[in-house]
Amino acid sequence: MRRVAITGMGAVCGLGHNLNDVWNGIIAGKSGISKITPGVLDGPVEIAGEVKNFILHEQALPAKEVSRYDKFLHYALAGSYEAYHHANLTKDSYPAERIGCILGVGMGGIPEVERVKDVFNAKGHRRVSPFFIPAIIPNMASGLVSIQLNLQGLNYTIASACASAGHAIGNAATEIMLGRQDVVISGGSESVICDLPVSGFNNMKALSRRYDEPEKASRPFDLARDGFVIGEGAGVLVLEDLEKAKARGATIYAEVVGFGASSDAHHITAPHPNGDGAYHCMQQAMTMAGIGPQQIDYINAHGTSTPLGDIAEIKAIKRAFQEHAKTLKVSSTKSMTGHLLGAAAGIETIFCAMALHTGIIPPTANLEQQDPLCDLDCVANKAVHQQIAYALNNSFGFGGTNSSTILKAYKK
Repeated sequence: MRRVAITGMGAVCGLGHNLNDVWNGIIAGKSGISKITPGVLDGPVEIAGEVKNFILHEQALPAKEVSRYDKFLHYALAGSYEAYHHANLTKDSYPAERIGCILGVGMGGIPEVERVKDVFNAKGHRRVSPFFIPAIIPNMASGLVSIQLNLQGLNYTIASACASAGHAIGNAATEIMLGRQDVVISGGSESVICDLPVSGFNNMKALSRRYDEPEKASRPFDLARDGFVIGEGAGVLVLEDLEKAKARGATIYAEVVGFGASSDAHHITAPHPNGDGAYHCMQQAMTMAGIGPQQIDYINAHGTSTPLGDIAEIKAIKRAFQEHAKTLKVSSTKSMTGHLLGAAAGIETIFCAMALHTGIIPPTANLEQQDPLCDLDCVANKAVHQQIAYALNNSFGFGGTNSSTILKAYKK
């Protein structure tokens, strides 16, 4: 099978609106979590990994069309546009039908649904915009990106909760390995900092209530963790046939070599207490990559900062890696970005690729008193400079759905 290279990346989150700002914030241990802009929510939740002062480039979408679409589409376009140009792709790089787009979106355009429902209630059905449906449906993420960049290959969006982007990347890599596409733009986008979803998460007691210290609210593996912090944004990568990428002189940041997907078959929201699904998922990814547990150096954990979830994931890692688990570096960058839900695996796979490319492993911020049940090297508070060969990203979602992706450092 063909090898798969990562040749471009684009990122948007509370830390910044481009790859450089986001990555520099991550390795500095900076928090992108803050007080939510006044007026955005009516409920009691006060903090989020909110993207602020964002303006979509006119090159990504003409300004006259921006108001037609929900914010998750803005972020998908921004991340994809940056990734495409970061990869130095042009319309002449490949035949259009050899370039596809597979993105992950967990929930779609709920903010726009809320806004239009208010219009409907106040002014009636005739005032519902004809652009309403294209503004909210999840598959418009890959659809708009494909239209704007003239990608005539695969075009679909995967919705599997917080594993969405992980499944998208796994599918995208497989299409290239099988020779059905030469390039696939993949990752995820999400924006649901609005009343209904935030109220739902809050009422199930999933969210942190550390409102007095927003930057310290997300604290994976820490004894004082009390829930996740909702985030928004996008993480998008260009996956490309490695030999063809080399032939055109592209910079190769890492390779995608393994992918696993599994089901907990346990509970609609809670993880399996022993991390069974996560264990099988990581095992699958290593089998596909053709490597043993001892070859993985770094895991970018799902690590949401929930009391049960963090422990279950650590149990799964210990089971999958046995004695080697003690020497692994395991960090959760959600401590700085918040939880980007359907986009989480997109931006966190970027962090794995950058760790492999730069030799800098991101920290887990706010790890002040480590839970004794989370007793691995969780890279507390400071990035570690270390050359690594393989990195793994975990993403798990409601419904018991799991994804694990393995990247390999590229050596010329």
